[in-house]
Amino acid sequence: MFTPALFRNATLTIAMTVMSGQAALADTYMPSCYIPAKGIETTVSYEGREGPYRIALVNGHTGIPWREQMIKTTRAWAKRPENAKNIAELNVVSTGGDVAAQIAAIDNFIQAGYDAVVFIAVNPTAFQAVITRAERAGTVLVSFDNPVDSERVLRITPEWTEFEGEIKTQSVVNQMEKPEGKVLIVRGIQGNSTDRDRQVGVARVLANYPGIETVEVVGNWDTGTVQKVTTDAIAVHEHFDAFICQHGCRGVTNAIAATGHPIVPVGGDAENGFVLGLVRNHIPGISVSTSPGQGPIALRAAIALLQGETLPSTVNLPTPYVETADMVEGVNYFPDQPDTFETVTGYAVCGEDMVLSPDEINAQTIDNN
Repeated sequence: MFTPALFRNATLTIAMTVMSGQAALADTYMPSCYIPAKGIETTVSYEGREGPYRIALVNGHTGIPWREQMIKTTRAWAKRPENAKNIAELNVVSTGGDVAAQIAAIDNFIQAGYDAVVFIAVNPTAFQAVITRAERAGTVLVSFDNPVDSERVLRITPEWTEFEGEIKTQSVVNQMEKPEGKVLIVRGIQGNSTDRDRQVGVARVLANYPGIETVEVVGNWDTGTVQKVTTDAIAVHEHFDAFICQHGCRGVTNAIAATGHPIVPVGGDAENGFVLGLVRNHIPGISVSTSPGQGPIALRAAIALLQGETLPSTVNLPTPYVETADMVEGVNYFPDQPDTFETVTGYAVCGEDMVLSPDEINAQTIDNN
């Protein structure tokens, strides 16, 4: 019978067989889904233990529809019989934007003997000490979406620089009348690794276009905030030749409509309301998704590690996207769903079971356990 103490004595470091090189990546778990990030040659593995497992999901920022749908999607996936057999308990906690509160929550689960904790970090640099405590206790940590700056835990994330740069920004530039003029950049929550990395991608692409001038505002990934800062920017600058928004981008299309701003290309997220805004207002643009289905992807990875599987130490998920001209009702947008619904519910490349229906997702709650 497995016990945490035996696990500590047996092998307690991450990759703890950290293996490196291409040979180490050859036999990783579900390689078509858990794709090693560029330049990553190390893997993460733990000694397998007997299930079912006690797992916690520790979310940070609250009040963001994407986070809420992620929680619902994770719960829905965990309740499917084929997955529930491996999960003795799934405890979900959202701590808000306080880093200390999130670390305390993770510590509580470590001390309570949970087998694994999956989490979206509030701040990427603040988790070194709790990672060490997890290693000592034998608790598997999986950091996703906004990953920690540490290779000592499994990290799962889109390749944010390419996501916001070569995919979103390049598409917007391609759809401009000419690659020059003024572009409004609507950023996310400051101090967050996701915002940081996305902006690196934007800057990298726009560096190729010296005729483009940028104005930056902070939208905090919140639709209301995005609409306000976009409206304010239009009032000050009068005209933009394009808009590039990280998330909460329905606020951009709302601001364009409310101010009577001319139709110009807009790059944004995959919220239903944003996609509908592009289609209904004939706005050229692109919807780029980081699906809330990252939650089940992280949970499945935690279970795989607990079962003794090996994964790349940093995983980049594929990036679904669609331009306005190619958007299809019932596929890319859903008139019967709320504006806040994320239209890409999962990662099909990771298996049909990772894409959940709107009804299955909406039946769940976002409340803490």
